Amino acid sequence: MPVLLYPLEPTPEDRVGAPEWRQHTRDTVNKANQLAQKCDADAVAVWQPQGSNPDPNNAPPQSRKTHMAPWRFRVEMLKGGWTVQQPPPGDGVTLWKAKIKPPAWQASLPLPLHREARAMQTNEYIQNYTRSARLFGARLRQAEQEINGQLQKLVRQREVTDFRLSEIRKGLLINKQSQNNRHYRPASEKVPDKVDNLLIWEKDELRILKRKLEKDMETSENLLKALTKCRDDLIFCCEERLRVVDLMNHCIDSVLVDAGRQSWINISRLHTPKVQGTTSPPVNPLGVNPPECNSTLNEAKRLLADGKIILEHMIKSEHHAQTWQMHVKKTVENALHKKMEETVQLKERLNMMTGLMRGTINRCRKYKEEMLITQEFIKGPLCQNHLEAREKLLRPMVRVFQRHVGTQLPEASRLSMGSKRLKQQSIKLEKDLEKLRSTKDHLNSCLRDKQIGHQVDYDMLRLRIRQSQPHVSVLKS
Repeated sequence: MPVLLYPLEPTPEDRVGAPEWRQHTRDTVNKANQLAQKCDADAVAVWQPQGSNPDPNNAPPQSRKTHMAPWRFRVEMLKGGWTVQQPPPGDGVTLWKAKIKPPAWQASLPLPLHREARAMQTNEYIQNYTRSARLFGARLRQAEQEINGQLQKLVRQREVTDFRLSEIRKGLLINKQSQNNRHYRPASEKVPDKVDNLLIWEKDELRILKRKLEKDMETSENLLKALTKCRDDLIFCCEERLRVVDLMNHCIDSVLVDAGRQSWINISRLHTPKVQGTTSPPVNPLGVNPPECNSTLNEAKRLLADGKIILEHMIKSEHHAQTWQMHVKKTVENALHKKMEETVQLKERLNMMTGLMRGTINRCRKYKEEMLITQEFIKGPLCQNHLEAREKLLRPMVRVFQRHVGTQLPEASRLSMGSKRLKQQSIKLEKDLEKLRSTKDHLNSCLRDKQIGHQVDYDMLRLRIRQSQPHVSVLKS
């Protein structure tokens, strides 16, 4: 490399030019030298590592050595006693031959590949944005699927609750029919009993269950409307977010799995503050997560939590209503069975007493007939020509006996007294027969009433069993 040698300056005695003229030239040369050094420093400052401003107090070689010291490889000791040289950590270009790793340089002015670099940065920004939009769209789609599943569960539970509500309404109609049927019993069987009280109790309990289930249906209907609106909003937001993903593959499920966030795969899961996967993008009206989509996602989380509680409450209420309705139904039917058994027992006693009364009446009637025959025998024949000799009061034995004074016989008076007593007894017996016949008629009436009451209870029990079948629908006219 050629070396510039400055010529030797002549001595002052040999100088011909004026000193001012020489000083002007020197000043011009010094200014040009300073300008060259400044332009050199400015050109180097345009392209150099960050934070590499040299210390003006140090000499250039010392400053360069101090500046390049962090770039050198470091010697590390291994377990076996061996040493190895490793480049310093951080970004930069590793020069293995020179054993240095200068940091990444930054240019303050555009380079020749500035257009390509900006295009690459723009493409990278677009790819990152589309990936984030795809990930957020996957979250919205996952939320929409969970909301849809919650909707299906709610609709199925509403069908079950509606069926139970229809069974309770049918039970109320059966209860009303049962109370109306018991009005057809005779007057003697309309004495209030436990069955009437149980029917009133059944009506009150069924009304309470009906009000509870209707309240659950109203709450579930409001939740169903909110879930439907949230699902529509999620679908709209998901479609709007995925509009920029047309040039990428739509592997939405794998994107959520690769994100490593369980609260994104299952949005009903509680959020954990310490996460190791992808973080949620901040809310930005012009970014990946606009406020509308973020509020819709939060609303979906809230509705899922509320829907889970409401579903559990509806399941418990439906199970309690089914159990309690069956208990009330069995209690009323058992009371009807017992009432029918008691009616059968009373029927048997009435039937037995009616038979005894019939036998008593027959014996009394026979006894009365015998008494009438006896009375006719005592009265004797109606015509005197029919009297026998032994029956005449003027028969020879009596006429011979009455020759003495004071021999009046009491036969005639005693016959009349006996006939009178028989007549009185016959009248009394007739009155007893009338009482027996009226008692027998009353027993027959009671037996008939018991039979009608038993038939009414049996028809009511059969009606309740037949109408309570699941395939039977009772329509209120």
